[in-house]
Amino acid sequence: MKRLVAALAAILLVALCAASAFAADAPDKLAEMQKKGVMVAGVKDSQPPFGYVDESSKQLVGFEIDLVNAIAKRLGIAKVELKPVTSATRIPMLAQGDVDIVAATMTHTRERDKSVDFSITYFNTDQKLLVKKDSGITSIKDLAGKKISSAKGSTSEVNAKRAQPAATIVSFETYPEAVLAVKQGKAEAATTDEAILIGLKNADDHPDQWAVVGDPISSEPYGLGLPQNQSHYRSAVNAALMDIWTSGEYQKIYDKWFGKDTKFYIPLTWKMELWP
Repeated sequence: MKRLVAALAAILLVALCAASAFAADAPDKLAEMQKKGVMVAGVKDSQPPFGYVDESSKQLVGFEIDLVNAIAKRLGIAKVELKPVTSATRIPMLAQGDVDIVAATMTHTRERDKSVDFSITYFNTDQKLLVKKDSGITSIKDLAGKKISSAKGSTSEVNAKRAQPAATIVSFETYPEAVLAVKQGKAEAATTDEAILIGLKNADDHPDQWAVVGDPISSEPYGLGLPQNQSHYRSAVNAALMDIWTSGEYQKIYDKWFGKDTKFYIPLTWKMELWP
């Protein structure tokens, strides 16, 4: 018995040493980006005002893009390279190293935490419904036996099915495609986060024909997606976010995209988590 205990102890010691060696040898993502002078960010390209292609400049612009640029500046990284992602591709692209950070309206969930890491919350919203104004639909309860469109790989798919099991969920690559399905009569409602729905509604040629309705289906705290096992990098991103908030820059960026003078107006009613 003593020999067995000794053998098991030896195996455990070897395993711990190997794990420590691996951790010590793991490349420092932040140091790598600072050396290259480039941060590759996965962002949405069809989701105003978070990330979309500006018609006049043909450039990717938006709230999350401005936020990533502000973070990179604080981390001492000279350039941000933008790569479009979808709800379905953003986690695989981050896990595979195709991007260094994901700023793409991604809700921080415990399930996603198994695959990638997250920053503190940088945006808070709730999931609702986008419907034709004359549809008579005011709640997800009205969608029993009907079709609801959403984006592949989103929490919205799961939440909608949980909230209304009698509905059929129809999935698309992007939210604009999900809204188009409602226009074409392929679904009675599109669902995702309220902030996204307001953006899609007001970006439409006829926004007055649409309505964002229903009680919140779920709470959706957005976190920046980060590589796992990079605590130095994660801590630096969190510190940058908190500085952006306390310096007042967050408010300026927010007002630029969601302020009263924009067509995407949403009052800022929450506060970022700040560490002492």
